Amino acid sequence: MGDYMDMMPPSHRFISQFDFKGSGRQELSFKAGERFQAVDRTGDWWMMEKLKADGSSTGEKGLVPYNYMAEEGTVEEQPWFFGDLTRTEAVNLLLKGGNTTGSFLIRGSDKQGFTYALSVRSENTVKHFKIFQDEDGEYHVNTSSYFEDLNKLIEYYKVKTVAKGLLLTTPCVKDEPTGTELSLLPVDEWERPQEEFELTQKLGSGNFSQVYEGYWLGKIKIKVAIKTINYDVTTQETFVRETSFLKTLRHRNLVSLYAVCSVGKPFYIVTELLSKGDLLKFLRSNEGEKLNVDGLLDIAGQIVDGMQYLEVNNCVHRDLAARNILIGKNNICKIADFGLARFIKDETYISQSKEVPYKWTAPEALAYGRYTLKSDAWSYGVLLYEIMSKGMNPYPGLHNSELLRYLKKGNRMEAPPNCSDKIYKVMLDCWQENPLKRPTFDDLKTSIDNLANYEPSEDSPKPPNKPKGWMNKLRKPVK
Repeated sequence: MGDYMDMMPPSHRFISQFDFKGSGRQELSFKAGERFQAVDRTGDWWMMEKLKADGSSTGEKGLVPYNYMAEEGTVEEQPWFFGDLTRTEAVNLLLKGGNTTGSFLIRGSDKQGFTYALSVRSENTVKHFKIFQDEDGEYHVNTSSYFEDLNKLIEYYKVKTVAKGLLLTTPCVKDEPTGTELSLLPVDEWERPQEEFELTQKLGSGNFSQVYEGYWLGKIKIKVAIKTINYDVTTQETFVRETSFLKTLRHRNLVSLYAVCSVGKPFYIVTELLSKGDLLKFLRSNEGEKLNVDGLLDIAGQIVDGMQYLEVNNCVHRDLAARNILIGKNNICKIADFGLARFIKDETYISQSKEVPYKWTAPEALAYGRYTLKSDAWSYGVLLYEIMSKGMNPYPGLHNSELLRYLKKGNRMEAPPNCSDKIYKVMLDCWQENPLKRPTFDDLKTSIDNLANYEPSEDSPKPPNKPKGWMNKLRKPVK
């Protein structure tokens, strides 16, 4: 929902979607359905002024979590609108208890060609439909029926089947957001003392760093992941400079960075902790083994979304691989260690001659140390291989010392088992020898989006052309 909120001017009024009990730190408690005027919408905690029913101020002012708010009078406040939800999230939510056949939701889409997607439960499956918006501002799922707003579209498909035997009934039950989805600190409090953190369990280690599960014992005690960086890997000045850039990067498919500790040894990078661990282990687990192609493509698409954001911000990852993607609730994927490879080298970099992840690295980076967004695109092709093979090792049977010679001869990995030609073509596009011929992540987003399967709606005859003089309408809020 954050991406939609960021586009709104701060003068607009908002309605709370859930109850919230503040826990100090100037937080404002409220009930669902209360109205607010935005005072300052910087970061994840917004300064809001509570309003009476007549729109006048109650005199109460404080911080509220942004993801509990919806702009008044727009699609955001509708019970059936779920923001920029992924397909997998939509499926998991609709198949939960409290939802039945016909339960539905609408989610935003930045995919090419359509504005929103309609997801509907049909017994024990979920069907997805594209919602298009034409040049006149009207919405439709097929060419027989057009609607001036989404409410009218929904009401229509409550009496007219959207697919064979399938009517819309009630909105999907919404999950309340959690505090751990938010950055708990304003930007100017990024640096924290090590005493605020407790390391409880080691999750992994490399040559120059270790990762722990732990607790942040600050204003709110929460579980976090803490990456400790050996003091001799980088200087304090470099560490502060690099992490200061990283804290500006915020996207739902990037691991949220909470805080750093640059005073004391070792340095700390504190991030959110995701419940299912890294993608490679997940793909090899029983849960990962059960994923169908649709679920695998959803994972691939989420990673592309995160990388597209890094591309826009000119941030090169340098170690894009399944082991550096983390998985959370509802199979939300988040890219980890973005931008850190400039000064952090993990054990996965070790090979016979260079400390690089050989089988994920582009030939020009292997040969000359040239890392760019185009070398990240090569790595994404290998990552896509890992996803579609459910965790197979790339280049099986090929030693690191043989890899560069193998690639320079024009050889490429074969498609993993049961991988379609269309998906394999995306991999081959990423593995072009000339970096300039490889797709951008914007290109890759279009390619992956086009592979997603959407249901056709009920077939209907195409209506006659609209009469001449039909006025173009501005896109309007839902009534």
